[in-house]
Amino acid sequence: MTDRRENYRNVRGLGVDLEKRAMLYAAQTECVVNWTTRDGWPVGVMHRFVWHEERFWITCAVERKRVAALRARPQSSVVVSSEGTWLGGDVTTTAKTLATIHDDRETKDWFYPRLAERQRQGDAGIAEFLRRIDTPGRVVIELDPVSWITYDGNRLEASLRGMEYDPAMAKPTRNPARPPDGWITRWWTDAGLGD
Repeated sequence: MTDRRENYRNVRGLGVDLEKRAMLYAAQTECVVNWTTRDGWPVGVMHRFVWHEERFWITCAVERKRVAALRARPQSSVVVSSEGTWLGGDVTTTAKTLATIHDDRETKDWFYPRLAERQRQGDAGIAEFLRRIDTPGRVVIELDPVSWITYDGNRLEASLRGMEYDPAMAKPTRNPARPPDGWITRWWTDAGLGD
């Protein structure tokens, strides 16, 4: 059992193990990719990703500023959270990464279908996603982890309760936000417009 804790102050030793990390990367489809601008500002954007051969893989148009920035300064990071997945909340990984930009057909040929399968269901949905994404001037970015910061809040919860850690135990989302009165979300799929 993890040492008994009384509060949230000490989170050492509460990392995500490799099995839980694999589940996280199978469950979550979005990550934050961070890099630096030429004047030293850290910036990041959300990306859909594929975890393959112990690396993160993403795509964007070559004219995006992040492409030139990552070519010049490949030091970067990738953050993945369990929020919004079947794992519940409070599981997160941050990887310090080195970026490599790919624009070859071979990389695109394995990556695009893998990404499509993570984003769409059914042959028609996957085919439409591939049609939309496989466009001229698009690159694939490989982000190779060199070190990690990870946190599994379920380990802390077990410690606070004096219980053995059970990887199947999960915290529900901690986001109490609700839409404003009268707001109705209109989902594309509900409108008969596909995904």
